[in-house]
Amino acid sequence: MRHQKAGRKLNRTASHRKAMFANMAASLITHEQIVTTLPKAKDLRPIVEKLVTLGKRGDLHARRQAISQIQDQDAVKKLFDAIATRYATRNGGYLRIMKAGFRQGDNAAMAVIEFVERDVDAKGAADKARVAAEAEAEAA
Repeated sequence: MRHQKAGRKLNRTASHRKAMFANMAASLITHEQIVTTLPKAKDLRPIVEKLVTLGKRGDLHARRQAISQIQDQDAVKKLFDAIATRYATRNGGYLRIMKAGFRQGDNAAMAVIEFVERDVDAKGAADKARVAAEAEAEAA
């Protein structure tokens, strides 16, 4: 019996779940919108909302806690510099989950998870910058 055991297992080990949510949180912070399955989106929301709250605190200890959780220095920098200042006056409710139909292959319920007042240009901007940097490095 699983009484008093919150959260979904998602058919993964604990370490795999932790790594998956860390990667998803970093991607969501970087792109400000991602598409995933509905159960994963619902489990990701409290993780990222707590990270935004850490970003709003803004001190060194909060920054180190965020880095230890998502393992991506660039995402943490964006979280503390851009996202936390955007939501400085907002008390929670930083993310929205919208249902997006069903996946073609296995009919899994899909969802779009995004920041409420997101920067529309952020989606794809990090990828374009990375590709441009790689092209510049090859040319040099």
